[in-house]
Amino acid sequence: MHERLRLEVLRRIQRGTVSVSLPARQTGFGQSHLSNFLNARRQLSLEGMDRILAAQQLTAADLLPSRASPVWGDEQDLLHVPVVSHATAMFEPQIRPGAVQRLVQVQAGLLAGCWARCSTSRRAWVRFLAIETGAGDGGAMDPVVLAGAVLVLDRHYNTLQQYRPARANLYAIRHDARLKIRYADFQTSRLLLRPYNRAAPVELIDPEPGEAPGDLIVGRVVQVMNEM
Repeated sequence: MHERLRLEVLRRIQRGTVSVSLPARQTGFGQSHLSNFLNARRQLSLEGMDRILAAQQLTAADLLPSRASPVWGDEQDLLHVPVVSHATAMFEPQIRPGAVQRLVQVQAGLLAGCWARCSTSRRAWVRFLAIETGAGDGGAMDPVVLAGAVLVLDRHYNTLQQYRPARANLYAIRHDARLKIRYADFQTSRLLLRPYNRAAPVELIDPEPGEAPGDLIVGRVVQVMNEM
């Protein structure tokens, strides 16, 4: 539990949602004390952990792996897949119970038939989850994806290799800390994001130093639910 709390605070700092100094100010810990905790040089007492949990609006249950994704056993042979925020889909390998907004039902055969192509680091991530699209993706991908649609993602497919012959892969892609739904290609060391709507702009992403194109691909869109 101590290590999961440390990694969660580090993840929030790396995402930019928490500054390095904010947890120290919130808890009253000295900067060096907190730095030693974040760099695994010392452990916190139970009281210290409670102070950080309260400051970050976390509970102990939030640090446990979610049991909601996916769940077998529905009598109609359905899976229950968690709907999460875009930030959770992009940055969190495991899905905390507190991050699950609701569950959607998906045919078990659809997910069971998916084959994975992912980097080694992605294999430890929860594979299937769902997100809701925003107005921007609805305009760029209309009528394939409408605003407010629910998309089931396979986070174990973060390669640009075509999944089916003669059909472009539809991806959820991280761009400037935002998630976008687009078709994608790799051209001259940049990731090219293509909309379905020709009136919407084509966008180019330059990966950061040491970053591969697959690091920007959150997952392949397995199913689009335009009406829920």
